[in-house]
Amino acid sequence: MKQRLNNAMPKLIHMLQAVSEYSGRLVAWLTLGIVLTMFGIVVMRYFFNSGSIALQESVAYMYAMVFLIGIAYTLKHDEHVRVDIFYQRFSRRTRAIIDIFGHLLLLFPTVILILYLSWDYVQASWAMREESGDAGGLAYVYLLKSGIIVMGGLLILESCAQIILNLDHIFHPSRESAAHDNTTVI
Repeated sequence: MKQRLNNAMPKLIHMLQAVSEYSGRLVAWLTLGIVLTMFGIVVMRYFFNSGSIALQESVAYMYAMVFLIGIAYTLKHDEHVRVDIFYQRFSRRTRAIIDIFGHLLLLFPTVILILYLSWDYVQASWAMREESGDAGGLAYVYLLKSGIIVMGGLLILESCAQIILNLDHIFHPSRESAAHDNTTVI
């Protein structure tokens, strides 16, 4: 039984992190959309003396989604902001322990608070099918606000994967698998 559990950990880590990987790669395409849309806005404004509130808002929507959906991908690849005065000097095991406590004591409570505080906000937006306050703006503000809930879910999944990954390293320091490599291409 213990051996089966030990073999299942890398698979579980891989499955959890696949969600972050795919969502991050998906929203990465939005950055191209941002650039192309901004180019279109500039061309419309300076060459055709025209503008579009909807296009301008779509840039803000795409940027927000890149941040909200891409945050778990950033955590997976250890590219998040870290106060790194002593951390890099510690052993891999000590860093794993610090990371576990960081997830449990800092990330989880913060994400849960964000989800708790934003739930009614998002729900109210959906109830009234909230639209842009600007004439000619986008009609899907409620979808944008839903990104907050999606962000929370993705962060919780990735955080669980990171905790399991670090526990696996603490209890099996000699085992190096694809799950331990945050740069694994899925």
